[in-house]
Amino acid sequence: MASRTLLCYGDSNTHGTKPLTQPGVFERFGPADRWPGVLQAVLGDDWSVIEEGLPGRTTVHDDPIQGQHKNGLNYLRACLESQLPVDIVVLMLGTNDLKTRFSVTPADIAASVSLLLETLVACHAGPGGTTPHVLLVAPSPIDEVGFLGEIFTGGAAKSRLLAPLYERVAVKFGSAFLDAGEIAAVSPTDGVHYEAEQHHRLGIVIAELLRQRFGA
Repeated sequence: MASRTLLCYGDSNTHGTKPLTQPGVFERFGPADRWPGVLQAVLGDDWSVIEEGLPGRTTVHDDPIQGQHKNGLNYLRACLESQLPVDIVVLMLGTNDLKTRFSVTPADIAASVSLLLETLVACHAGPGGTTPHVLLVAPSPIDEVGFLGEIFTGGAAKSRLLAPLYERVAVKFGSAFLDAGEIAAVSPTDGVHYEAEQHHRLGIVIAELLRQRFGA
């Protein structure tokens, strides 16, 4: 029986959305081929790994096209409190902020991630009212290809500047840090999402990092 809880909070690459080939057609990898599922398999039954990945989720922005519910900050506290107590949070957001319609800089995105971590600290959602341990993951750089390329115009260059900024945020909050771009590359099909192989790579590396840092 699981005695510890791990929350994976992210967007479509946490949800396990398959690379997109045409607008409006969405598919999802099965549990064994999503990185949180891989994480669950590696960590074992002592852990309950909660997959909280929402396609289109931003850090702090209401999406004028997809809706206010895509705002990751607005839902974070409710999500944490609904899963009390949470031992570890793996946070990977920021890719959707790169969409042209949000007109934000890499520094803006890092500042938004900092707001998410401030909320995590303030919630005291860990065991006994403590703060959960946090692994902050910088998302893999994107490529402007396929039909998503126009939506993310200018985002590829910005995405390649995020990792060092995220690392500074992690240091500020005493969080663990991982640059997903060093582990998993986005699919050449749409330039945003992971293929199953990349999910497996990422899940295995995250599990090892959590064991080393937090004794998971």
